[in-house]
Amino acid sequence: MRKYIVGNWKCHKSYDEARRWFDEFAAGYSPVEGVEIIIAPSFICLENLSRYLKDLKLENVSLAAQDISPFPMGGYTGAIAADMVKDFVDYVIVGHSDRRRYFHETSQDVANKVGEAVDAGIQPIVCVDQPYAMSQLMALADIDVEHLIIGYGPVEALNFRIPESPEKVAESVTFIQNIHPDKIVIYGGSLHPDNVTPYLELENLSGLFVGASSLIAADFLKICNKAMVS
Repeated sequence: MRKYIVGNWKCHKSYDEARRWFDEFAAGYSPVEGVEIIIAPSFICLENLSRYLKDLKLENVSLAAQDISPFPMGGYTGAIAADMVKDFVDYVIVGHSDRRRYFHETSQDVANKVGEAVDAGIQPIVCVDQPYAMSQLMALADIDVEHLIIGYGPVEALNFRIPESPEKVAESVTFIQNIHPDKIVIYGGSLHPDNVTPYLELENLSGLFVGASSLIAADFLKICNKAMVS
């Protein structure tokens, strides 16, 4: 099974800070076939980092946008359309709990963003959480997405910084795959280098979605290395 380790930097790091992070990461990184590393920096870093990443020539390392507009390019002040970032990223995160909570995004908004991503040739990473996973997943039913990663992150784990138990995660992954068979599912929620191993060992889980621990290159590298040997 191919594994995906996603690092979501959220609203952190200037370009200079991001470049230093990649320098440190590159110094200790050794690619392993079957493990894909995906980093989601802020929008302001994407174009320059995409060029810098090509210079570093890191195998199996890609960039993701943290969000996109639910609309195409046009008269949408402040929006960033999928077509505007498609040359810089391979993936895009949509429907993150931060967006749903602070920006009041609906499941229909998320579905529209997935459609925009697919049309632009960007692979969506769609975030779902309990207890709303059913409605969030059903909103995607009419969208033909061959390559879709589902990021499962329970709200409690994010709010209280306590990860959901591996047993409960396995149950939730099974629930998700019953709705969307054959889709890739990864878990995120209060993960750090010392607690990721039991999740990496779950047979039906395809990887991890890392937040705060991705901000420190050494910590994120430890998580990646554990994924490479699991």
